[in-house]
Amino acid sequence: MKLGRLNHVGVATPSIDTSIAHYRDVLGATVIGESFDLPAQGVRVCFVDAPNAQIELIEPLGEGSPIAAFLEKNPLGGQHHLCFEVPDIHEAKAWFEGKGARVLGEPRIGAHGTLIFFVHPKDMGGVLTEIMESPKQAH
Repeated sequence: MKLGRLNHVGVATPSIDTSIAHYRDVLGATVIGESFDLPAQGVRVCFVDAPNAQIELIEPLGEGSPIAAFLEKNPLGGQHHLCFEVPDIHEAKAWFEGKGARVLGEPRIGAHGTLIFFVHPKDMGGVLTEIMESPKQAH
């Protein structure tokens, strides 16, 4: 397996609306997607485009959300994870497991509509890492 393109940096936030205003008004972001709920993952998300990657804003959908626990420790929010693309999610999962890395759950559909999984931060230099199958290009 080979490290793929950085797709996005996940940023946990207590308020997507407040974060959107920050990226627009302070950082000059002009391409900001509509926010939407991902109930299966317990989050609301919104993507902010940068020239070379995206910022994924993540807000908890209730107290049971995994992001809620992160925000308890980091009330202002902050970097939650990095996401890298791979051509084949199942091959990547087998590769990480073969290296002894703890894959957190089975591949599932993520916010971009492609399969994803996470690798435990203790096996990734302290960084929660999302692995995402590259979106297939329409022909």
